[in-house]
Amino acid sequence: MPFDHRKGLFSNDILDDAFTRGRYATDASIYQMMPAAVAMPRTKEDIFAALEIARTEGWSVTGRGGGTSQCGQTVNSGLILDNSKHFNGILDIDVENRRAVVQPGVVLDELNRALKPYGLWYPVDVSTASRATIGGMAANNSCGGRSLRYGTMRSNVLSIDAILADGTEAHFGEIVPGANHAAQAIVDDMLSLGAANATLIDERFPKLTRRVGGYNIDALVPSEEPVNLSHLLVGSEGTLAYFTAIELKLWPLVGERVLAVCHFPSFYQAMEATQHLVALNPLSVELVDKTMIGLSRQIPLFRRTIENFVEGDPAALLLVEFDEGDAAANAAKLRQTEEQMGDLGFSWSGTDRAWGGVKPITDQRLQGQIAEVRKSGLNIMMSMKQEGKPVSFIEDCAVELTDLADYTARLTDVFEKYDTMGTWYAHASVGCLHVRPVLNLKQEGDVKKMRAIAEEAFALVAEYKGSHSGEHGDGIVRSEFHQRMFGKEVTDLFHDVKNRFDPEGLMNPGKIVDPPRMDDRTLFRYAPDYSIAPLKTAFDWSAWPGAGDGFQGAVEMCNNNGACRKLQGGAMCPSYRATKNERDVTRGRANTLRLAISGQLGPDALTSDAMAETMKLCVSCKACKRECPTGVDMARMKIEVQAAQVEKHGLSLHDRLVGYMPRYAPLAARVPWLMNLRNTVAGIAKLTEGVTGFAASRTLPVWRADWFRDHEFADADPDVILFADAFNRYFEPENLRAAGRVLQSAGLRVKVATPVRGKQPLACGRTLLSVGLVEQARDEADRLLDALSPHLNMGLPLVGLEPSSLLTMRDEIPALINDARAQTLAQNSFLLEEFLVKRKVSLPLNALGKKILLHGHCHQKAHQVMSDVQAALALIPDAEVDVVETSCCGMAGAFGYHRDTVEFSIKMAEADLLPAVRAADNDTLIVADGTSCRHQIADGTDRNAIHVARVLEMALAKGGQ
Repeated sequence: MPFDHRKGLFSNDILDDAFTRGRYATDASIYQMMPAAVAMPRTKEDIFAALEIARTEGWSVTGRGGGTSQCGQTVNSGLILDNSKHFNGILDIDVENRRAVVQPGVVLDELNRALKPYGLWYPVDVSTASRATIGGMAANNSCGGRSLRYGTMRSNVLSIDAILADGTEAHFGEIVPGANHAAQAIVDDMLSLGAANATLIDERFPKLTRRVGGYNIDALVPSEEPVNLSHLLVGSEGTLAYFTAIELKLWPLVGERVLAVCHFPSFYQAMEATQHLVALNPLSVELVDKTMIGLSRQIPLFRRTIENFVEGDPAALLLVEFDEGDAAANAAKLRQTEEQMGDLGFSWSGTDRAWGGVKPITDQRLQGQIAEVRKSGLNIMMSMKQEGKPVSFIEDCAVELTDLADYTARLTDVFEKYDTMGTWYAHASVGCLHVRPVLNLKQEGDVKKMRAIAEEAFALVAEYKGSHSGEHGDGIVRSEFHQRMFGKEVTDLFHDVKNRFDPEGLMNPGKIVDPPRMDDRTLFRYAPDYSIAPLKTAFDWSAWPGAGDGFQGAVEMCNNNGACRKLQGGAMCPSYRATKNERDVTRGRANTLRLAISGQLGPDALTSDAMAETMKLCVSCKACKRECPTGVDMARMKIEVQAAQVEKHGLSLHDRLVGYMPRYAPLAARVPWLMNLRNTVAGIAKLTEGVTGFAASRTLPVWRADWFRDHEFADADPDVILFADAFNRYFEPENLRAAGRVLQSAGLRVKVATPVRGKQPLACGRTLLSVGLVEQARDEADRLLDALSPHLNMGLPLVGLEPSSLLTMRDEIPALINDARAQTLAQNSFLLEEFLVKRKVSLPLNALGKKILLHGHCHQKAHQVMSDVQAALALIPDAEVDVVETSCCGMAGAFGYHRDTVEFSIKMAEADLLPAVRAADNDTLIVADGTSCRHQIADGTDRNAIHVARVLEMALAKGGQ
């Protein structure tokens, strides 16, 4: 239940239930701290109220944006304020002066989308730009890949409006002599601190761009430039004040870029070459190591990109990016890079330590894909399916470029000493590499190794006069080491700053000053008492370790980096895009599952109402399976939860009507007029809504009297087997007939798949799985395999139309039935378009003279078959196909029909799909393979979408006339 005390002060609920608190107990670090409560402020007044409530309750206050902090900055035991949902406005864009003012919860990519029409951008391009908020970036003094040219957040923040712990509201910016300040006493004290300790600060602070550790008290030292007090708040990790508005310095957009992908035979040689490549004045120089290349090749989202830019088997790559303003100047930079690599002794014809060279990339789309691989470095490294994972605790140390090769070599020796290896990637141009030793922090021995490695690594950094905190801030993991790196006198100054701003320790305590030990296991996500009780699971999870035959390991693959929180691009995660609730994102669900199966949410958490609510808006789109770089398959995990809940609570009538539809459909199809009364007689939909759960505002699919019969395509000596799914069989039989005619027009003999046991038409079990009836789905799948195996064993392909049905045969069925039959089915089942393209089928097609607007089904995207859909349509002469960049259509099988979820279904559709359809010319063909997608389009617009099979049928030699 929401926390009620003093609720009237706050415009939204303050939540203290275990499930909500659990979802905010972690960030992208190794730590977990259960907060007392969570709230989502809407206004500045809410911040004042939250501070008053926290003081009354004895809570601390921690601001949070995307929750992607890697050092534990955004976890604490008090009140967590999530700025990302509401407190995320762009308050002002001053194009002439290249400035913008934003609230702390605005996401970087959202800001840059708003700036793009003005030819401007905010260039602190962190890898988490799709979910990182400006407030969090300012709090951490984030840097990004192009800091070589643009600097850090500190370089690009002009001023900050903030509320102090005592409730004082103040503006922090450049100090104007004689001006009155709301926090004048603090201002005077800070200026005095800087002036009195100028020599000490100069001696002790590393002379590196990538120095973000401690407080930026060097900003207080008098110089030729005016002192800007906002630079003291930048990097303060929410420990000094709560930001309410941030003024940013903007830059002109980057133009056409080129990329020189430099290949090296050894990691050391890549590190040694960096200083020479930086001399060419690139925009950035990013490292990709052999481990990251290998892991990326195993991830469907990145495999093709790796093939397109990696030559041979390099030990390391340096991605050297240039933006010189025009094509000729860019080409000259590529030539200079090739010459430099030659001068360093590398050539494609060389052998051993002399092998290497430059692969130039001028294609902007490929550059973007390469950038996505690089930005996903953390998640890629975390995709290892094992207990040991790359651990973040020394990863952002920075040294001078001249020391980089020696430092990395000596650090590798440290890893070998403790019988582990490190993964390396990121910002070679500024001597800041993301290095993560592979450790299993569930084991005390590996925790001790972590401590020992940290001690030795930071000693090396000190020896090289480097920075132990070069990008991701301090948090819990690095704050402990400030005294060793800066000395006691400087850390005493840090305490002075904290005490002056926040004497009662209200603001995010335990960060920067007075931290706990970084290896305090009671603060770990996997604390000493962490354990999973035996689990009964429905699917095969054996690819992962842990309880439930690997289900534990699959759930724990979520590293909280939050790629699922992106608001545009790709398809993940549609429910989050609709609600912006942490509960409704893949990360939030995965965390809830982990806490539930480990007993941290109380008994029977897995089958509780709160867990049902957590999974309620998951539309099982499977986008996470493809787009989550660590492969968290929430669609399959949701089925596990539903199965457990069905076993305990049984099924509702609604779920029975959905799950068993293919079984009662043969009877229903005999009386279509009766089944369709709900759509045709006024009042029946409203009258039955409460009983059936189907929203009265929705029309249901129309049962057809001319439903598809198996004998319509029954060649005795077939070349291809056609799978007739229940949706197309009973609701849109013209699609199956069109598919059969298209296949026949290619000279193929067609037979519909028919059962060998039982009279029911074959089904894949998709509807049963969608309501948690796993055993019944297994039985249905077994019946399907019995019927298909004789054909498949003869080498005949299976072709289907409905993506959710056909792709179940590749995904869920092999996880339900682990035998050779299922594997053969997975390898020999194709959507119609896939079959036509992969088998290079020749079709006598005519031009249609119409534009085509194509919407892809979520499962087509997840299984990477959209390119085949486009290729099949491209077989039509002069076809002009536009693909709608959408997430889920929102209908998602039965999801969009339920009275409790219809509102969210429509919201998902209105994000991209329905506006694109409405904007299309009346003569444009709207094309969608998914039954539910077509129904969503019909319900939400005045247009009807058709299956690709019908488009191809229209374009056949006679049908196209």
